[in-house]
Amino acid sequence: MTATTVVIGAGPGLGMSIAHRFGREGHTIALVSRNGARHPGYLASLASAGIEATSHPADVRDRDALLGALDEITARHGAVDVVYYGPGAADPTARPVPITETDVPAVQDAMSWVYPAIDTVRAVLPGMLERGHGGLLFAGGLSSVVPMPMLGPLALASAALRNYAVTLHAALADHGVYAGTLTIGGAIERGDIHSAIVARPDLVGGMEVRTLDPDALADTAWDLYENRDEAEAVFNVLA
Repeated sequence: MTATTVVIGAGPGLGMSIAHRFGREGHTIALVSRNGARHPGYLASLASAGIEATSHPADVRDRDALLGALDEITARHGAVDVVYYGPGAADPTARPVPITETDVPAVQDAMSWVYPAIDTVRAVLPGMLERGHGGLLFAGGLSSVVPMPMLGPLALASAALRNYAVTLHAALADHGVYAGTLTIGGAIERGDIHSAIVARPDLVGGMEVRTLDPDALADTAWDLYENRDEAEAVFNVLA
């Protein structure tokens, strides 16, 4: 039976690299992201590589839309075997307020990207536990482990998502379900944030932009899922 991987946050960078990597292992791919207009191109790219994939546009911060997309995927493909959760910022050019200016509304907005991860897990985990097999993969920022005051509320949300992932890893280790996270410090090539910085260098104040290859990150994601012995892989090209 073909395994199904759901890619939440299907974008031109890491999301599509994850789709191709797991697709090469024989997984059917279900793409979820808010920009459905991009999906035909993504599906064509996967089809050209011989990978079966379907499109399920949804903004993850719209709870009903997200849960509806997951229901649709289950109805179409059956059991969900793997979920990758890595949605990007709605506005890649936006600058967060620094930690010294962070207030409660800013943190609540940043945390709105964490709550859908919990909804997703709650939707798919019972089936994984029943079958005794599955995978939950997350992607977050380096500010979850390295102080980055300029990222303000985003650092708090990144830390929350990372802690959720590694705590799930500990909780599920003896139940056949893997959970883990990619902790990423650097601009991901082909991704929306990297493209925004290339178009507008002023966004980073003329600083050198150090990049990461999304295909290499996706290889690591597959290794984490396959080997199941580590909760986290950290990538830092910023130091």
